[in-house]
Amino acid sequence: MGDPAGCGPQITVKAWQKRKKPGLAPFFVLADPNLYSSEIPVAEISSAKDAMDVFDGALPVMPIPLPGVKGLCVGKPNSDHAPAITASISKATELCISGDAAAIVTNPINKAVLYEAGFSFPGHTEYIADLCSTEDRAIKPVMMLVGGGLRVALASIHVPLMRVLEHLTPDTLLETARITHAALIDRFGIKAPKLAFSGLNPHAGEDATIGTEERDIINPVASRLRDEGIDICDARPGDTVFHEALSGNFDAVIAMTHDQGLIPVKTLDMWGGVNTTLGLPIVRTSPDHGTAYDAAAAGNCRPDSLIAALKLASEMASTQEQARV
Repeated sequence: MGDPAGCGPQITVKAWQKRKKPGLAPFFVLADPNLYSSEIPVAEISSAKDAMDVFDGALPVMPIPLPGVKGLCVGKPNSDHAPAITASISKATELCISGDAAAIVTNPINKAVLYEAGFSFPGHTEYIADLCSTEDRAIKPVMMLVGGGLRVALASIHVPLMRVLEHLTPDTLLETARITHAALIDRFGIKAPKLAFSGLNPHAGEDATIGTEERDIINPVASRLRDEGIDICDARPGDTVFHEALSGNFDAVIAMTHDQGLIPVKTLDMWGGVNTTLGLPIVRTSPDHGTAYDAAAAGNCRPDSLIAALKLASEMASTQEQARV
């Protein structure tokens, strides 16, 4: 569902209206049916398998009641919506874990809305990872952006630049690279992935004359990964590595910081970029944008990124299923 006061309902409606678009598999929504019924035909369903039967003629919705939906103020965040938002995420994750649904595509949320209601996770990703974790295994999620011909995983995400080095440890880099490598094989169907670490410093440290993190942290990790059989190069300069990936030298880049990784993807494909979470036992994607309250209030939200997220989720789920056969 995402935040019902944001762009989620509008882009969901527009995505369903594009249901004949090539590559867009049938989907259903976990939300209050009243969010959509004034715009398009809606069919309430009680199980995931029912979605296939009604999708061509109506948007399938598995009901999650939203108190006050009739008086919803579009564009205005409201913490009263938090229980329904988290319930939709939880139920969608449950359906994927059970195998009733092939993948989960999450519409944008406003974390502040959830925090006001006592939500204790940094965001969608960490909440879903916790729901997927077991007593024997805590899930380590890795954020990857896909768009503009690039696949970019992030070694650090929402941390201030002054604290990035606290997160760029050998262990975190090793785990991020291993998870990315496995996902490229299992979910993107790349038999022998080629990876690149970006550098943290200008010119990747230029032989440790502009910083030593490449020499002391990143490159030793790359060497260890190569010993494990993973094809990954030493840190490449951040101003050229994405061009190298577009040229076919690498199947994915592991960027050291949030903006370093997102800038090239959003520059190349601002509207169609997709956020996918690697390391989960389920397939999860989401649009690569926020709740867009202003656009939602104006009624001019674009569905491009949601449609791309739906397509990528379908492709990844299909590739994963084929790999298991």
